[in-house]
This record gives sequence, C-alpha cells and structure tokens, in this order.
Amino acid sequence: MFKLFPLKNGLENVKGFFCGATNVGMRTNPANSGVSDIDGDVAFIRSEVPCDISAVFTSNTFQAAPIKHFQKYPQDFQTDFVLINAKNANAMTGEKGIEDIDTVMSTLSTKIDVLNPIMSSTGVIGYRLPIDKITSAFDALDFNASHSHKAARAIMTTDSFKKELAYRVKLENGESFNIAAICKGAGMINPAMATMLCFVTTDANIPKSDMDELLIQSTEGSFNRISVDGDTSTNDTVMLLANKESGVYHKEAFREALNKIMFELAMMILKDGEGANKLVAFKVKGAKSVAEAKKASMALSNSLLVKTALFGEDPNWGRIASTIGASGIACDDSKLIIHYDDLLIYSSEFRELDKEREDKAYKIMKQESFKVTCDIGLGDASYTSYGCDLSYEYVKINAEYRT
Repeated sequence: MFKLFPLKNGLENVKGFFCGATNVGMRTNPANSGVSDIDGDVAFIRSEVPCDISAVFTSNTFQAAPIKHFQKYPQDFQTDFVLINAKNANAMTGEKGIEDIDTVMSTLSTKIDVLNPIMSSTGVIGYRLPIDKITSAFDALDFNASHSHKAARAIMTTDSFKKELAYRVKLENGESFNIAAICKGAGMINPAMATMLCFVTTDANIPKSDMDELLIQSTEGSFNRISVDGDTSTNDTVMLLANKESGVYHKEAFREALNKIMFELAMMILKDGEGANKLVAFKVKGAKSVAEAKKASMALSNSLLVKTALFGEDPNWGRIASTIGASGIACDDSKLIIHYDDLLIYSSEFRELDKEREDKAYKIMKQESFKVTCDIGLGDASYTSYGCDLSYEYVKINAEYRT
C-alpha cells in the first residue's frame, strides 16, 4: 500500500534540486498571455548530484535545435543542469542553432560546474538564439536557490497561468519519495507528443529502465490524449530527471504518482487552451479495435466543427456523428449511440432531439466540463481523448502571436 499527498508549490519539494529564473530582456511585453515583462524568460533546473534522464520529444519531423543537441549525447547519459528559455524556439535554425547551444553552455561552464547540460526552448520559430542576452542570465541567477514558481512562469508563452504540481509518495513502511513538475502549454496542442514543455523531477531511487518505460506510458495516458487545435510544434519535450537522493522506490507507487501528475498537468493545458472555456472528454467505445477507437476519439478532439459547437454550446450531434463517419473506422449509423454525460443524444430510435432532451443537452453543454460518449456497437475496444472549445480569443491570440 502507498498514499499520495499533494504538496504546495512545485520543484522545490524534491530533495537536491534547485530552480529559478530571471529576465534578460527577451520578454518585453504582456502580449496575449498571463505573462508580463516582470516575469523571467530564462529559467534553470539544477541537481546537486548527477541525474538519470528520460525524455520524449515531438513527432514533428522538423525537430528544434535543443532536441537535436540532446540527441548528440550518448545513450543513458547523466546530467545535472537544464536551461530553458522563452520567446525563441531555436527551431529551423540548422547546425548554427546547435552550435549556439554549445556556445551558451560553454559560457555556463565558466560560471558553474555542469555535467552534460541540456537546453530547452519555446517561442517563435526561425530565429537564432540571442546568445548575449541568454548568457547574461548567468550573472543574475542564484544557482543555489529554489523558486519553482519563477521557473514555471518564465517558460510560459501564451499560457494564462503557471502550471506546477508536487506530491509526496508515502509507502506502507513509512518511507517516502517526492515527485514534482512544471510545464507550459496552451496552443499548438495536438495528441502527437506532446506539444508543450514539461519537466518532472524526483528523488526516487528509480532504475533508468523504469524511467524510460513509465515516462512513455504516462505520456500516452496524458499529453498524447489532449488537443487544443490539432497542431504539433517543433519543440515538444517531456523530461523526467531522477537524482535518487531519497534512496526510496516502489514501482507501482511511482507509476501512479507519475500518471497522476502528468494527467493533471495535461488537463491544466486544456483548461488554458488559448481562450478555451470547455474541457470535454471524448470516449469512443464499442469499436472493433483500440486503434480504431483511438482514431475516432482523436478525430473528435481535433475537429474544428466539433470545437466550435462546444464554444457555441450547441448540442449538434450531427457534427459528432459525421466526424466519426469521416474518421475511416468501421461504423454503422444503425448501431451508433451518443451520450452527453448520461443523456442520450442519438440512437437509431431517437434520431431527433425532442424539446425536453434538447433543453437538458443545453444545460450539460453550459458546464465547464462534461463527457461525450460514442458507442460504435461493433466490438469491445475503447479509447478516451480530451479536447476543448475553439473561441474568438484563440484566433486573436494566434493572429497576433509575433506582435
């Protein structure tokens, strides 16, 4: 047996880790987000001892320079330092973008001893890093401090709030370990790993092989199931860093803690979906295979017509049905059944909404969150993805992204 206890704040709860941020002038205005020019734009995460690290990256073919720099290290390397910047993605910058990271890290090594330092970036694509500005942060940062909230805010782009969580995992014998995370994400969110940045730290004594296994599983159950707009960026990164300082580990307890923290962060991203007002679960069941259930579910969470119906609070089941039919899975309109929460919206016997059921449907759609369940009626497989509505604010934010 084990229990999970939520902790206040974020990364500072994990033994042996330090974090913080500063502003070097890349972030100069509030733009369209909850970030202002008083927030940082360069952040760090440091461990006092070498960490094992596992990472999952974007499925976008045009991976950004920080990901390519990471992949230059030997397999199963250790690190003790992660540097993160906002406003500049360092993507589509070629070999020069990777060389710029080497230059930044070379300067960092004159300020503090670092082992295989890693860089992660978020922001506008197509511009090289402002090296002088980023390296100026090294004289301002306190590498022995722990300010998770500063780091969580510094990595935001169009996010309207910081995203950080921490848990203590207490085992039956009284031993415990901690796990914490910060992440950013609000737009370019698509179930294709992972369209955001997420940094998870733990002092659990977890084997590297378990880190690799559990991170992939947790990513599939969280960030790979959400969609704001169906777009996948060039910089998507999820990292798990373990310094093993607690000396304590229990695989099932760690699995549950990691699943919980990453799923909760994924739901935060959806709630912050650049003007989003609704968080909706799309469950497809009764499909012939999990692959077909997943295909239809993700089609629903990505559909612009479905998203705009959610925004308009319109119980138009036709958009749900047509999206499933267009997804390419085996389906039959005579077997399809659709529910909003527990309310029957469509079946072969109830193809038209009467006033009573339509009024009930309107009430459901006015909620901040609800579930759409689609029973295909052809098998036993199921899959659930998560989406949000698409608002006027989303168009405004992305139309003005660089301005």
